[in-house]
Amino acid sequence: MIYFYKTKAFAIIVLAMVLVMGQSVLAQGHPRLIMTKKGVQEIRSQLGKVPLFDASLVEVKKEVDAEMLLKIDVPLPKDFSGGYTHERHKKNFLIAQKAGALFQITGDKKYGNYVKEMLMAYTKLYPTLPLHPQERSYARGKLFWQALNDANWLVYMSQAYDCVYDFIGAKDRAIIEKDLFKPFADFISIGSPQYFNRVHNHSTWGNVAVGMIALVMDDAELLDRAMNGLKEDGLTPGMKDNDGGLIKKEGQKTGFLANVDEPFSPDGYYNEGPYYQRYAMYPFMVFAEALQNTKPELKIFEYKNGILIKAVYALLNLTNAEGEFFPLNDGQKGMSYYSRELVSAVDIAYLYGGKDASLLSIAEKQGRVQLDNSGMAVALGIKNKLAKPFVKKSINLSDGPDGEQGGVAIIRNKVKNSELSLVMKYASQGSSHGHFDKLSFSYYNNGDEILQDYGLARFVNIEQKGGGNYLKENATWAKQTIAHNTIVQNETSHFKGDFETGNQFSSKKYCYDVANPKVQLISATEGNAYPGTQMHRTMVLWETEGFEKPILLDIFQLDSKSANQYDLPFYYFGQIMTTNFKYDTPATLESLGKANGYQHLWKEGAGKATEANTKFSWLHNGSFYTLTSATQANDELLLVRLGANDPNFNLRRDAGLIIRKKNSQKATFVNAIETHGSYSPVTENAVNAFSAITNLELVYEDANYVGVSVQNKEGVKALFVLSTSNNSATQKHTLEIKGKTYSWVGVHYNTLIK
Repeated sequence: MIYFYKTKAFAIIVLAMVLVMGQSVLAQGHPRLIMTKKGVQEIRSQLGKVPLFDASLVEVKKEVDAEMLLKIDVPLPKDFSGGYTHERHKKNFLIAQKAGALFQITGDKKYGNYVKEMLMAYTKLYPTLPLHPQERSYARGKLFWQALNDANWLVYMSQAYDCVYDFIGAKDRAIIEKDLFKPFADFISIGSPQYFNRVHNHSTWGNVAVGMIALVMDDAELLDRAMNGLKEDGLTPGMKDNDGGLIKKEGQKTGFLANVDEPFSPDGYYNEGPYYQRYAMYPFMVFAEALQNTKPELKIFEYKNGILIKAVYALLNLTNAEGEFFPLNDGQKGMSYYSRELVSAVDIAYLYGGKDASLLSIAEKQGRVQLDNSGMAVALGIKNKLAKPFVKKSINLSDGPDGEQGGVAIIRNKVKNSELSLVMKYASQGSSHGHFDKLSFSYYNNGDEILQDYGLARFVNIEQKGGGNYLKENATWAKQTIAHNTIVQNETSHFKGDFETGNQFSSKKYCYDVANPKVQLISATEGNAYPGTQMHRTMVLWETEGFEKPILLDIFQLDSKSANQYDLPFYYFGQIMTTNFKYDTPATLESLGKANGYQHLWKEGAGKATEANTKFSWLHNGSFYTLTSATQANDELLLVRLGANDPNFNLRRDAGLIIRKKNSQKATFVNAIETHGSYSPVTENAVNAFSAITNLELVYEDANYVGVSVQNKEGVKALFVLSTSNNSATQKHTLEIKGKTYSWVGVHYNTLIK
């Protein structure tokens, strides 16, 4: 049955699975999840005719055949991530899923037997297992140290079982389901309510795991549990996990549908950030595909205005020119749309999202498809030369289930093969994986980070580093405000580093305007990170006269009820070329502070601004960069490097420049970042190695407007003005600046003064 009821902004579908699942599922037979009987026939009919699918099949077959030469091993669990038992059980479920697909596609019984033998081995092992011996997780698994990984196992093993269901036979199926799958599903749900009954990427895996095996076994009770959560969980509102993340709040809906409803914004942005959105997209999309195949009447891909398909597009847009995800919140650098999760997501989005030809160009880059109907559809589209470029344009992705919790703006300027990308984050806290980084930004030159977001402090699946898990430095550094390119007041993180407080607030968009590709801007405000202090940041990617490439103009305004110290860091990669300020370098390094991340920064140099403009230039990966700052006398300039109080070398030794204003009630930071020139170690030629800015000036500021001028080497000034109190696109403005009157309509204005 399908029931509809209204909430604030959209209709929520609540699925009531009653008694039996209905004849539609029973009539389908097996396989029925991401592969179907009809689909297998179509795949077989195309074998040898579709190059990308054939190549993917060959690679999978090679991998599985090599693994089958080894004895099936289901070791007694004992290790963290990266350890043998963890990696062995992980390899088992990945290989079993692929072997099941090979059995269906090739018909070779050796693959069916392999999956059957593995399932029987687990059927023998599982009833003997206590909780995993490692006690670090808030929700321990049995095969793995955390229930999350147990759920991973079940998501993949459900697909393997589906593919060999008929091959195994009724007698063995009964044993496998009684001793393995049903107890397994009960354990990660009823037995782990603190894991299963919450809104989090962890729980998505748990919900989907139970739902996938429910569909294979025709178990209506399990399917209802997966879709709608546990009716009773015995959890106390306010409970937290190991990372300080909220497990339960009053009135919280749970289950798969709740995990679609709450974390995703209407634009498809996932509040935990792109790294975990990528991780969660696999269960979201494969379960949606399974529901589409087994219960098409649910129209799951239309749910919440097609949010799952939108989420795939959002993820693809949350990447740099090399396809790597922006490391917002807890995010590992280098993770990209080449991951297996995005191969699956792109394939499924193509087949069930209207066969958008631009997705085919992503699949071409990925170089492989998943072995099901969606993969075949993609491979056929590529074979038939239907692919069109996937063009990543400037985009503003709202955050929050109703789109009212701030967002992430990505502003791009691309000319031929050169692309500059600005990422400004003014979003919600981001659940337990969020950072205290209101109004922060990162900046890219193609795939190179010009000014970076640190990402997470973790070496994923590397056993030597904390068992591959989050390191304590993730809390003491990576989450702290000073780790980001944003304002820190009085050496204290936003919301005093308190998750519960931060979770109540989000920044607000003031203006996002990319209509003119030469003047693209994002402007946002924050009034809760430091009570009594209003912050307003405006960033403009500005293509103006006299500059080789667009400049990034950054205006950060602060207005507080009291005098404070403000620090604005810029974390860069590469080698310092030159500065126009004197600084002292200490013979003995000391940390910059005692807490809130400052304890991890070495103070390598310190100076003071002596000119109206402070300049700082560096070289990285063949390109020159210059930061010009409109400074005031006695603004402090600190050269810092990460690594203090880090005896285990868990942190990268990254460098930064901090501009510090002391004893200020109102303060405005005005900075411009130039990308210019090149250096080749082969020709040993440095081209356009010096800044083109001769003057950066805050030419006007009052309660209603802020104006900045940038002068180039030819003496031409470019003026930018923002209305800071009225963001109407139709408001008329007239303003006199330095004896000249300017009139315009809208929130911002720019012109040349020659």
